[in-house]
Amino acid sequence: MNTLPKDPVILLSYVNTQLRDNYSSLEEMCRALDMDKSSIIVILSGIGYKYEPAQNRFC
Repeated sequence: MNTLPKDPVILLSYVNTQLRDNYSSLEEMCRALDMDKSSIIVILSGIGYKYEPAQNRFC
């Protein structure tokens, strides 16, 4: 896994920016960047966000 921001709010910003600018889905981003999808989902759900595939972002 890449070194991701430790702060959940900064992680949210990083992930949403990557999704907006470079990837068409969370799965594609995680594959390309060698990230653990389930870890990202758990961390961001801890601050009240969930992945919305139709919008391709956490909200």
